[in-house]
Amino acid sequence: MRIPLGLALVLGAAATAPAQSPPQDPDQSAADRMLEHVRVLSSDEFEGRAPGTAGEELSVNYLKQEFSKLGLLPGNPDGTYIQDVPMVGILSTMAASLEVGGQMLTPAILNEYSAGSRHVAPAVDVKGSEIVFVGYGVVAPEYGWDDFKGVDVRGKTVIMLVNDPPVRDPNDPTKLDEKMFKGKAMTYYGRWTYKYEEASAKGAAACLVVHETGPAGYPWAVVANSWGRENFSLQTPDGDAGRVAVEGWLTLAYAKSLFSAAGFDFDALKAAAVRKDFRPVDLKARATFAVSNKIRPLASRNVIAKLEGSDPSRRGEYVIYSAHWDHLGRNPRLKGHQIFNGAQDNALGCAGLLEIAGRFAGLPAGERPGRTILFLAVTAEEQGLLGSEYYAQHPLYPLARTLADINIDGMQYAGPSRDIEDVGYGNSTIDDVAQEALREDGRVLVPDTDTEKGYFFRSDHFEFARVGVPAFYTKSGLDVIGKPADYGRMRRDEYVAIDYHKVTDVIKPWWDLRGAARDADLLFRIGLRVAKADEWPQWKPGCEFKARRDAMMAGAQH
Repeated sequence: MRIPLGLALVLGAAATAPAQSPPQDPDQSAADRMLEHVRVLSSDEFEGRAPGTAGEELSVNYLKQEFSKLGLLPGNPDGTYIQDVPMVGILSTMAASLEVGGQMLTPAILNEYSAGSRHVAPAVDVKGSEIVFVGYGVVAPEYGWDDFKGVDVRGKTVIMLVNDPPVRDPNDPTKLDEKMFKGKAMTYYGRWTYKYEEASAKGAAACLVVHETGPAGYPWAVVANSWGRENFSLQTPDGDAGRVAVEGWLTLAYAKSLFSAAGFDFDALKAAAVRKDFRPVDLKARATFAVSNKIRPLASRNVIAKLEGSDPSRRGEYVIYSAHWDHLGRNPRLKGHQIFNGAQDNALGCAGLLEIAGRFAGLPAGERPGRTILFLAVTAEEQGLLGSEYYAQHPLYPLARTLADINIDGMQYAGPSRDIEDVGYGNSTIDDVAQEALREDGRVLVPDTDTEKGYFFRSDHFEFARVGVPAFYTKSGLDVIGKPADYGRMRRDEYVAIDYHKVTDVIKPWWDLRGAARDADLLFRIGLRVAKADEWPQWKPGCEFKARRDAMMAGAQH
């Protein structure tokens, strides 16, 4: 058959025209952008991003550069992207001896115990300090609980158990009593930071927490890696002289042997410590610690950018997105790979922060929120939430005009999930905003499935919550689309057991950051709704932070 000339020309043009590429999946595009940020921040060149190192310089400069490329304004009112955070680094060399049952024991540092001093002093000595077991070290009037019972522990070494007292339900001994320390969920009384704070308040000379992997939420290697290196504190006028002089941990095995040498059954005393009538036990033993501190002051930095609000009447109200840029640096004592690259923790969280910042920066002028959005990358989270604590104590913008903090610490690397977990579920009305946004995607918001591990107290949102600012923090969902039912749980448990705070926290070949991209989109939409809403987020009745917010807002009105 003869083809007409006009049709032949059309067909010829079609045959020679380049094939149309299929439209790019927006989740994949975002995933690719985020993965590139992770590659940079978790590279060996960044040396594990420890504060006060060349890795900090590279990390801070990278974040400044990326915020600037997005067109975001410097977030500090002084016209820079930087908030200086004055800290002090302390590398403790520790020697310990324990006089127990007529014999002198010398536990092995890092293998049997780990300890140091946050006192800004070249030498800290504790000599012949009586050792007292104080159960969980908790004083909680609202639960009628006092582990000290008026016993004077000034100048003594107190040994405490990790986590909250696991009080059994009197009606069902297979469960924990929800009326005592929130049942399965860890309260702040279970957090190791609380235990050192209580020991300090009681005037103890030393405080040692007995590590157990289940209640702590991580293996002993995490303690050894974190404590067996230079640690940091915020600079204080008294050089932290008010803190307990020696802070540390004992392995469970060593604690049992110590109690046995003192003539006590550790398991029996642990069981007794779960009762309200527990009283401190004098182990008839003494501890001596000799600490040599290598001290250096340093000025670390938070990085902050802003998208200025479009409404002059609301521009002075703020929504914060936070993520920590730091990790654990490098450990030259390790054989082989020495760098704690921190790909998941928290290069991926920083990638999420940048992706969300890009989404806000890309909004058409008519769709930008009236309120100002702040993007805060904080330092020294791994050292005890120091960067966020400093911002909370020295805010660049009034906290009484700060609607919320939305925090990112790690993200979904196992692929898109149907769910996302809310750490602190039920605390604030931000949950309601999140649920509405998730329903639009056919997804669900579920409570934290690992409440016993105390994640609410382990990331930067907590420092905002404790001063009253409503805070929202999510973890990756476990119901991963297209994977076996146990896949999400398997990947999470694998990370905690193998990679968390270890040199193996690197990009894995199986990562699927489309899940991180979807979660970043969700967090963007939550923050956008909060920033545009007439009603401010509120702590819900019964939340322990509500009174602080109420007092803050009342004070701001005077």
